[in-house]
Amino acid sequence: MIEAQNISLQFGKRVLFDEVNIKFTGNNCYGIIGANGAGKSTFLKILAGEMDPNVGRVYIEPGKRMAVLTQNHNAFDEFSAINTVMMGHKTLWSIMQEKDAIYMKPDFSEEDGIKASELEAEFAEMDGWNAESDAAALLSGLGIEESDHHKNLEDLSGNQKLRVLLAQALFGNPDILILDEPTNDLDIKTISWLEDFLLDFKNTVIVVSHDRHFLDTVCTNIVDIDFKKVSLFTGNYSFWYHTSQLASRQKANQNKKAEEKKKELQEFIARFSANASKSKQATSRKKLLDKINVDEIQASTRRYPAIIFDQKREAGNQLLNITNMSKKVDGEYVFKDLNLNVTKGDKIAFLSHDGIAVTKLFEILDGVEKADTGEFEFGQTITTAYLPNDNSDFFVGDDNLVDWLRRYSEEKDEVYIRGFLGKMLFSGEESFKKVSVLSGGEKVRCMLSRMMLQGANLLILDEPTNHLDLESITALNNSLMDFPGTVLFTSHDHEFTQTVANRIVELTPNGTIDMLMTYDEYLESDKIDNKRAELTA
Repeated sequence: MIEAQNISLQFGKRVLFDEVNIKFTGNNCYGIIGANGAGKSTFLKILAGEMDPNVGRVYIEPGKRMAVLTQNHNAFDEFSAINTVMMGHKTLWSIMQEKDAIYMKPDFSEEDGIKASELEAEFAEMDGWNAESDAAALLSGLGIEESDHHKNLEDLSGNQKLRVLLAQALFGNPDILILDEPTNDLDIKTISWLEDFLLDFKNTVIVVSHDRHFLDTVCTNIVDIDFKKVSLFTGNYSFWYHTSQLASRQKANQNKKAEEKKKELQEFIARFSANASKSKQATSRKKLLDKINVDEIQASTRRYPAIIFDQKREAGNQLLNITNMSKKVDGEYVFKDLNLNVTKGDKIAFLSHDGIAVTKLFEILDGVEKADTGEFEFGQTITTAYLPNDNSDFFVGDDNLVDWLRRYSEEKDEVYIRGFLGKMLFSGEESFKKVSVLSGGEKVRCMLSRMMLQGANLLILDEPTNHLDLESITALNNSLMDFPGTVLFTSHDHEFTQTVANRIVELTPNGTIDMLMTYDEYLESDKIDNKRAELTA
């Protein structure tokens, strides 16, 4: 058990938390959510003892061990991957080092023998003889090849380092596990492995993530940081989102009686519980929804940007045709022999083991890159809007937001531009911020504003959810689901891909897999493995 008692924190005049009291207990997984800047990562640092609040304290039940996913990616560069993982259990690692040092002494004494015997007993009690094999299993589960287990972290890639540090946090069955964005840079297979690990984990987990599918799968409770307060809700992210939206609509309907509102919420809980029981979600497994008090459900105060894509012209029947297209990077094919006919209503998710393959394809379609072989042709009625993965070239200079967006708008009136920015949550003086000081999420919202003004009927988006908070991801997700035009996109967000795409195209160095199906169907289909085998044969 870990408890925040009367926590308050402020930086200058800005109050981040005010008299926060919350308790995390037992076999539960708590998902921490909140808008960008609300203080999610800061709250985790306070819980982990890495930052002190101005007022209050964090209480941990005596004898309980905490493990934290470290954010210092270079802290263990001089250690091997396998040792870095085992160092996650500090007491066990200390015993290992101490007993090894005793055995290495040239003048081993009777006193040393007694001490070594005591250490061996502690070591065995902690299941130390299985430590290395357990650490290796974690590394393999997180996609680190066995040949890399004994390499120093300084010799591994940044992506591999993150996985080793995640294995370090998971090692040794900690009583309290704190994870800040654990799914970053993980592929779908590894995320699924982590979901299963946490579902089987019997102790307390506290996690921050922007991956809604991950939060839905593993979380039994949602902790919402909003307006300097921290509120605890039973259920996973989808349950929190839908109930808070329902409560917001009820709040706006002042004429509805309290009894009718309560009945509506109870009926929703029953429907949600029935749907959840068909999945592996932790909320279903623990049957927590049965214990919900309807009176505790509150309307969310969160603001969602108004992302609405309108096409100025409906597309004709000819949209996009790609013929025999291939592209090499550093002399190696990233995709080869791509033949694709895009039809009306297509919302295509492009996948690749190497993310650069999809980026290169999108840059070719945008005219930034050239294919090594093949050609493509858009239909005469087609207008495109492109969201690149790297948008840094768009935000050079001293323009404020109003002047920057005016460049892409047919309507130049400042009132119109500021109104448009307000819908994208840049209100008041924020609309005069310099574009050079924008955060990653703010830049993506600006780029989405630019796309909306274009009124295109074919949208191309490269990892659009990167840097966005959950509110912006949800708004973008809903907008693309409702968009009547065509969408070509790639994303590591499972929920986003599943709910937007109706067609999956996988790019490989040996050819292309093209399937008219949803993302979940694609992941579960035996046909995909067979087609991959055919391409590599």
